[in-house]
Amino acid sequence: MPLVTTAHDRAVATLTLDAPDTRNALSARLVAELADALADCAQDPAVRAVVLTHTGTTFSAGADLKAPPSPYAFVALLRRIVELPKPVVARVAGRVRAGGLGLVGAADLVVASEGSDFALTEVRIGVAPALVSLTLLPRLDQRSAARYYLTGERFDAAEAARMGLVTAVARDVDAALDPLLDALRKGSPQGLAESKRLVTARVLETFERDAEELVQRSAQLFASAEAREGMTAFLERRDPAWAM
Repeated sequence: MPLVTTAHDRAVATLTLDAPDTRNALSARLVAELADALADCAQDPAVRAVVLTHTGTTFSAGADLKAPPSPYAFVALLRRIVELPKPVVARVAGRVRAGGLGLVGAADLVVASEGSDFALTEVRIGVAPALVSLTLLPRLDQRSAARYYLTGERFDAAEAARMGLVTAVARDVDAALDPLLDALRKGSPQGLAESKRLVTARVLETFERDAEELVQRSAQLFASAEAREGMTAFLERRDPAWAM
């Protein structure tokens, strides 16, 4: 069974992360399937915009610690979302953790349900939100980024909107999504592509400047003894050795 499914409706392609048993964790396979689906959307002239959504109660729990993608594959996926010549709209109705926030940050528009919540939990397993910084730091209020990078605290959808991560928060996420998609359907392919280039330029500058360094830093962190303890503790559902 595929981990990413595709549906089409009136010029909008919907890509659904469909691995609820792993809370849509970003495994090597899921990342590869999502990258392929985005490439298909880029080449399809019938697609005017892309919705990225999920099954289950979690948009994405972040990296699959049992079968993670390579850092390069994950960075390539984030860049593909940012560079896609069609708007990408994230539909979030649940929890988003760690690497999942990188996908949300890469999207052009984000509609979240009132009950959604978010957390950058990397600090609690001995690593850092290195790769997701490529899409998050150019968009987020810096004081909020510092707080949630350092504490790993959960924050709600209203806070996510205030800090620049989310475009709109709604009780009914699909009702809020519909007018945005109708507006995108009215845009010309060239107009949408060139407008997106303008609003993503700063994010792409970050990729050009920092991607290689952050890939190397992430790899070093995940190979460290502290990270091994943190990941083992997470998988064993216990506190890591440094917890107080």
